Amino acid sequence: MKTNPVIQAAIDLTAGAVGGTACVITGQPFDTAKVKMQTFPTMYQGLVDCFVKTYKQVGFRGFYKGTTPALVANIAENAVLFMCYGFCQNIVRKIAGLDRKANLSDLQNAVAGSFASAFATLALCPTELVKCRLQAMHEMKLSGQIVQQHNTVWSVIKSVLQKDGPLGFYRGWFSTLLREIPGYFLFFGVYELSRTFLAFGKPKEELGPVALMLSGGFGGMCLWIAVYPVDCIKSRIQVLSMAGKQTGFMRTFASVVKNEGVFALYSGLKPTMIRAFPANGALFLAYEHSRKLMMNQFDS
Repeated sequence: MKTNPVIQAAIDLTAGAVGGTACVITGQPFDTAKVKMQTFPTMYQGLVDCFVKTYKQVGFRGFYKGTTPALVANIAENAVLFMCYGFCQNIVRKIAGLDRKANLSDLQNAVAGSFASAFATLALCPTELVKCRLQAMHEMKLSGQIVQQHNTVWSVIKSVLQKDGPLGFYRGWFSTLLREIPGYFLFFGVYELSRTFLAFGKPKEELGPVALMLSGGFGGMCLWIAVYPVDCIKSRIQVLSMAGKQTGFMRTFASVVKNEGVFALYSGLKPTMIRAFPANGALFLAYEHSRKLMMNQFDS
């Protein structure tokens, strides 16, 4: 039975939201450490030091600062991402002259994922800005760059609206776009290549949970290795703009390299890589299984 395009889009959107939820639940403490270390690299000597200081200063809840916007960000991003991924796969099929149900090559899937990520940035950027600011709020106060500390999602939202208006939520959007397009080319490309390799000639749809998690984990790690410096600049722009007008991507990039060195662009890489494998493995496992379940319901 051929699934209606509208129903198919709803299935992809819902499955993406389920995957995004699984991703956040699995990796939030490491994401918090990543943002803190990216934005204030001189405050922490490493991942363990960041965890210890965070626990001493604000307790266990400090690791889950920004969880609500992180959930919203990941649910929104992955819902839009996977819904657009389905649309972009159909566009790639048309360009390649393939039938609507034809399987795409791993490279074609990577291209579709890269296109889809551009649309996802529109949903991701505002929620990720709120998340990053909440995660680094304590450090901003400690460093004396802000006087008033905002500890809730709503207080951060109000401060953005009062200071910059609605467009303030899109600070760092260009950096987000620069990160997503090449990152998700690798993300989906490596995921599909890994599934092809682990299938050993069998249909990829028959892969079990372990193979799906391994494929998603490899895809996530390749994404972050490739685009981490861009993500570091994005975090700086989104967090430090609280204290005043923050320069754009190129000026921020040049300033970090000149004043702190190239390695500052990799601050927080360790927690990111630790998080990437299980979080993205959980994302694709949840996405594939929820999607298959819903597809079976509508095809039966």
